[in-house]
Amino acid sequence: MNPTVPRAWLSRLLALLLGASLVFAYAPFGHSWLTLPVLLALLLLLQWQPLQQAWQLGFSFGLGWFSAGLSWIFVSIDTFGGMPIYATIGVLALLFSYLSLFPATALWLWRRAQSWQAELGYWSLPLIWLLFEQLRGTLLTGFPWLQLGYTQTDSWLSSYAAWLGVEGITAVLWLLALLILKGWQQRRLLLAGFALILVCLPPVLDLLKPIERNGEHAKIALIQGNIAQELKWNPDQYWPNFTRYRNLSVPYLADHDIVIWPESAVTMPEPFTDNALSELHQEFAESQTALITGIIDIQANDYFNSMIVLGQDADAGVLEPYRHGHSNRYNKHQLLPIGEFVPFEDLLRPLAPLFDLPMSSFTRGALQQAPLRASGLQLTAAICYEIAFSELIRQNLRSASNFIVTVSNDTWFGASHGPAQHLQIARMRAIEFGRPVLRATNNGLTAVIDENGRELARAAQFEVATLSTKVPIVQGFTWYQMTGSWSIFVLLLTILGFIALSVVKRHENQ
Repeated sequence: MNPTVPRAWLSRLLALLLGASLVFAYAPFGHSWLTLPVLLALLLLLQWQPLQQAWQLGFSFGLGWFSAGLSWIFVSIDTFGGMPIYATIGVLALLFSYLSLFPATALWLWRRAQSWQAELGYWSLPLIWLLFEQLRGTLLTGFPWLQLGYTQTDSWLSSYAAWLGVEGITAVLWLLALLILKGWQQRRLLLAGFALILVCLPPVLDLLKPIERNGEHAKIALIQGNIAQELKWNPDQYWPNFTRYRNLSVPYLADHDIVIWPESAVTMPEPFTDNALSELHQEFAESQTALITGIIDIQANDYFNSMIVLGQDADAGVLEPYRHGHSNRYNKHQLLPIGEFVPFEDLLRPLAPLFDLPMSSFTRGALQQAPLRASGLQLTAAICYEIAFSELIRQNLRSASNFIVTVSNDTWFGASHGPAQHLQIARMRAIEFGRPVLRATNNGLTAVIDENGRELARAAQFEVATLSTKVPIVQGFTWYQMTGSWSIFVLLLTILGFIALSVVKRHENQ
């Protein structure tokens, strides 16, 4: 064995540590520069080891990546799952191992492609990686968290998102790593030039982005009630919780366009809250202000995690009484496994409290729903982790949509890095679609994000707080809004096509 080549077990350990180190590239740590060196080191490990080691290296990398990056899930299961710690660790080990299958298989296929056709296979990595990321984001309802592109939310590579989405940033990172590695190994300045172009292109893309502010603003207030999770679903707390949100909102009725409450701020199901909602609707309507609130709705025997609009522009009209079932609402489509629906329900629910959490049997809303209407504005809605699904947002964003509004309850995750990652994902959606994002949460991180992904305001976490912000109204559409993820796949296939032609011509000339 070549003494300069690490042994197989040492390579797997290094891959594990490389994957774990990526947690520092995401929020709240924000070391975006770290991603490219990690990818370069991983590529070197894969080249040093034989093909049969590629899958194990990819799995080790994925296990480190997801174990560190998603370790915040432990807080939720350990605190609210009601299971012994060894069972909690076992559940997480299964989850992280499942997620690790995707990078493991992608990296193995990449090495396999190189053994079949060296040069074409080498450049196929971004395409193969994205195909498996798409699969991870759709299989078994999907879990697209921690895509590599999110690490660049605060770097200037984020400008690619308006054109190619977060997937495009991921592809650019892999292309940069491949170009740098091959350019260094073969001393080819041309490849270094291509890498330089990829790094320098974002400012040009910003100038070409067809999004502009029209000079108008909307005055928005977001309410953060900071209600403890153990009190949120206590029946004795229904009305105190409701009263807290109402009292926090009153100062903003006179001069604000929209007030936003977080996910399930109204915990008493809608049909049993009709009188209180009717009074609230009238109060907001008389002030010519709209209220958007998260609420649990019951229709027949179906439960929905919903957002509704009351007051100005509610479907019932400004002076008409509130009525349950009005159309100015959004029902969550992308339900959270275990938290909002339980697969194999009859089997799993009796096993542990984790599978029998409050409000864990919801019905899915339609894939495409009309924007919410509030004070003459239209808002594309997303509840909780729906904001991580770019295609879902894209399918619901209309030409008349002024903002994206997302409500959440990140109380489940305590002081972990989960809420910061969640906010980072929301910021990426703002860049992709060129629309401000209004994010109201129960205990943070509540924030207002402009169309370039910059925070206009943020409320302190774990405090009762309100945010009052003037939010610019923009017009135009990003390329990503028009084409979605297809653009990056077509672009990568085109690149591979040119490389394939180059290889064929080279062989013909030999």
